[in-house]
Parts: sequence; structure tokens; C-alpha cells
Amino acid sequence: MARGGKAFKAVAKGMAVVASAAAVIERRRRAAIAAEYHEPPVEVAPPPDRALPPAAVAAAPVPAPREEVAAVAHTPAPPPVPTHGAFGRELHPGRPATPAEAVPWGLRVAAESTWRLLLLGAALYVVFMVVDMLRLVAFAVLASLLISALLEPTVSWLRRHGVPRSLAAGGVFMSGLAGIGLVGWFVVWQVTTNLSDVTSKVQDGVATLRDWLITGPLHLTEQQIKDFADQITKAISTNTDQLTSVGLTGAQIAVEVLTAVLLAFFTTFFLLYDGERIWSWALRGLPRHSRYAMAGAGPKAWATLTAYVRGTVCVAFIDAVCIGIGIQLLGVPMALPLAVIIFLGAFVPLVGALVTGTVAVLIALVTTSPWTALMVLVVLIAVQQLEGHILQPLILGRAVRVHPLGVVLGVAAGSIIGGIGGAIVAVPLIAVTNTVVAHLRRRNEAGQAVFTALEAAREAAVARTAASAAAAGAAARGTAGAPAAAE
Repeated sequence: MARGGKAFKAVAKGMAVVASAAAVIERRRRAAIAAEYHEPPVEVAPPPDRALPPAAVAAAPVPAPREEVAAVAHTPAPPPVPTHGAFGRELHPGRPATPAEAVPWGLRVAAESTWRLLLLGAALYVVFMVVDMLRLVAFAVLASLLISALLEPTVSWLRRHGVPRSLAAGGVFMSGLAGIGLVGWFVVWQVTTNLSDVTSKVQDGVATLRDWLITGPLHLTEQQIKDFADQITKAISTNTDQLTSVGLTGAQIAVEVLTAVLLAFFTTFFLLYDGERIWSWALRGLPRHSRYAMAGAGPKAWATLTAYVRGTVCVAFIDAVCIGIGIQLLGVPMALPLAVIIFLGAFVPLVGALVTGTVAVLIALVTTSPWTALMVLVVLIAVQQLEGHILQPLILGRAVRVHPLGVVLGVAAGSIIGGIGGAIVAVPLIAVTNTVVAHLRRRNEAGQAVFTALEAAREAAVARTAASAAAAGAAARGTAGAPAAAE
């Protein structure tokens, strides 16, 4: 026990010596910092029994001489000099106060922009997942919006001329439905009428292609062609199960397409009949501070969509007529059905008519000659150039301000995400989004200009008030000084 007591006393003395040394070091460090910032050193004497910790030393008061009290009372106190930064680290002249201040500004901006972009990408991914789960409803609603944008001006014209709303909406809807049915019937009628002739021409074309493979530059033999045909037949016979599953999938797709068509027709009628109330109900679901902005952006977006759909229909009709006349003059069979198919494909801007026109090229290649097929391809390219450089700028005009590169990239992205339906609705979505963003940006700029003008008017009013007060004070002092001068 005696040895333990002696050891404890020795440890206590050592700790006291270390504490005293730390206090001396702290006083010297504070004196050096104060001298660097042109302040008198602060001397704090520790109690005789034990040394104060650094925090207590920093908080200890400094006595001042009596002759300096009056001067200090009229002199503003200098700002306190921080001695410790974040996490209790000592502050040095060349070291930032926090670790965040040591990061370069460009890197901080890039990091904050990156996590915001990641958050936005995650939100868009969730939106796309929801749309993919409800793709049947989403495509039906988008198709109904496009059809409504095409038919709504007629409904508005009828209502302005005294026709009741229900009768106008129902009549225009039934007329549009009848038009779509007539187009489908015409295509089926033309295909069934010319099917036998086309089939015989296809057989002749296949025979011609076979003779070319034998007598042409490839110099194939009858046995090689027969082996190739046998391999195709064997592949079909061995993949019967897969073809059956494809057929079942095709039947399921047909049911989904029929459901989507019925849903689109149902939605189109109600958009034509009660579109204004539906838009008012949608606005009530937005936050209160966003309703006014979206209430102004909605009509502009609808005007853009209407201009796009009507212009696209006009451009598609001109493309179909020009290409149909060209393939009819070249002697390609089924020119009218091919023109209708090209008209439907032209709803995909810039590339739709060219893609659907390849059907005409293939039919010309099989039924006539390679030279005729080449001429059909030339007609397609010429009409596409006419559409891109003359028709779209002239018909669509400034209503749809989308660069051709944006159109091509939008169609590609839409086809990857949603197939043919995505390619059709991609460009209208881009055009409407562009219109809404431009309207909101102009609205914010106008609001900022109004705010700046109000601030300038307020500052001018304050300056005029101050000038009036100064003039009144000067006048009062002059009036008071006049009797004194008279005395």
C-alpha cells in the first residue's frame, strides 16, 4: 500500500507538471496570435493549485488600466479573433476554417450539380417505370390528346355558332371515327383486290431472283439454293413452339391494342365534350403558388399541340400524295394502299415516311425491276428533302420551335422507350415542353422586372421623403435663426 501511495503521488505530480507546461504553451501561442493580428497579448495566470484548461484561459477576462477605460468606451470593439475552427482544431493563418472551404469552388459546384442531376434522374426513372406499368392507359391518353387537338377547333367553331356542346362534341367525334373507319376499309379493300396480282408478280420476281443467283456474279448452283431452302424449312419446323408462343403473344397484343383503342375513343369524346372542366380540375390539384403559372402555360401548350397535329396531318397528306403519284407513274402495284401507309407513317416526323416508303421499294424490287426500285427510293428521298426544308418550316412555322436534331433524337429515344407509339408522341411532348418552359421563363423574367421597378420606386420615394425632411429642417433652422440675428 505504501508503494502504491508513493506511485500515485508521483503520477499526480507528473500530471501537474504537464498541465503547467500546457498552460505556458497556450499563453505563448495566444500571445503570438494576438501579436500577428496587432492585438496586445493576453496574460492569464492560472490558480496556484491547478492549471486552467485552454477553453477557460480563452474565456478569462482581461483587466484594463483606468486611464484606458474612457478611450475603450468610445472605441468600437474589434471583432473577436477565432482561435479554433470546426471540430476543435487550432486555427492557422494559411488554413481554412472548415474542410468545406478547402474544396475548390468549381469542384463544389460540380458535386452539388451532380447529386441534383442524380436525384432528377431517379425521379424520371420512377416516372418511366410507372408509365411502363400503365403503358396501355398512357398511350391511350396521349393518343386521345392528339386526336382531340385535331378535332377540338371544329368543336369550338360549332359552339361559337350556336350548336350545343353535346351535339357539337358528339357530331365531330362520330365524324372523326367514320373517317378513320373509311381509311381502314379503303386499305383493306385495295390490298384484297390487288393481292392475287401482287402474289403472281412476287412469284415471278422470286423466279427472276433465283435465275440471277445462278447466272449472276455469285454463280450459285441448284443444290446450294435447295439446301438453303431446306435449312429455312427445318428452322421453321424445329421452332414450332416458339412460333406458337409468338402467335399467343400476338393475340395478347391484339387484345391490348383493341382495349387501348376503345379507351382512346372514350377519352377523346370526354376531352371534346368537357375539356375545360377537366383542365380546371387538374389545376386544382397543383400547389396554390403554381396554379397561376400553369393556368397561363396550359392554353399556350394546347395551342402548340393543335398547331403541331394539324400541320403534321397536312405534311403527311402532301407526302402521301407526292409519293403515291411517283410510284403510280413508275408502275408499282398497289399505289393507293402504299400511299395510305406512307400517310400514317408520316406522323413520325422526318423519318416516318422514309421508313414506311421502304415497303414500296421492296414491292417494286420484287414485282418490277431493281431499276424501278431505285427510282422509287429516289422519289422517297426527294419528298423527304421537300418535307424537311420547305413543308415543315412553311406549314408548322414558328408554332413548333424544335430543331431537326432534337426531332431525330426525340424520335430515336421515344422508339427505344415506347416503340412505335413512343416515336409518334415524342416530338409533340418535346414541342409542348419547350413551349411551357419558355412561357415560365418569360413569366419569371417579367416578374423580376416588375420587382426591380417596384424596388426602384420605393427607393426613390424614400429619397424624396428624406430630401423633403432635410429641406424642412433647414427651413426650420433658418426661421429660428432669423430672430436671433435680429436681436
